[in-house]
Amino acid sequence: MRFHDRREAGQALAVRLMERASGGDFPNPLVLALPRGGVPVAAQVARALGVPLDVLVVRKIGLPGRPETGIGAIVGEDPPLFDRRALDMLGLDEDRLIADVARERTELRRRALLYRGERPPPRVEDRTVILVDDGLATGATARAALRHLRRLRTARLILAVPVGAPETAAEMESEADEVVCPHRPPDFRAVGHWYEDFEQVSDDEVIEVLHEHDASPQRD
Repeated sequence: MRFHDRREAGQALAVRLMERASGGDFPNPLVLALPRGGVPVAAQVARALGVPLDVLVVRKIGLPGRPETGIGAIVGEDPPLFDRRALDMLGLDEDRLIADVARERTELRRRALLYRGERPPPRVEDRTVILVDDGLATGATARAALRHLRRLRTARLILAVPVGAPETAAEMESEADEVVCPHRPPDFRAVGHWYEDFEQVSDDEVIEVLHEHDASPQRD
């Protein structure tokens, strides 16, 4: 199956999560999106559950010459988290990636300020945090985000994505308390392959979605 767009994917993911939430497993919930692509997906989830929505800005560290291939990621001011096995296989060390990390850190700060302004990050301690993205390929950004949130003492940590590589989704089960990934095609290849419309999400769209959700009524 393929999703028409991120909105439809978010609606399908929301159905799965609403089934789980009906058992009372999500006390004091918060939906956090990985921008930019995860935001339209997460908005559907947060709307269906009637809970707050925010973003957690994470930046992928790409392979030199192939930036689309993630070999690490950064969150906030945390040290970069690298795929050590990939670095060893490629004969790379972290020193060669210092400039890449600095560039992505600058972009991370720009986006965090743009999306949130002076508003502080949401409190996640003792909350059920549902971390949402539009898909799961290498898992570099998801892993960094989950470890960051775990250090902040969440009560329950759920990774929710509409589609993902089966082996990566399985690996994430050791990082999150639960992984909700309803579509795990054996011939995964890339996230965009499973969407008919996979246009890049703009900063303006992220801001618009966040503002719309803030203005909508939510359950306590």
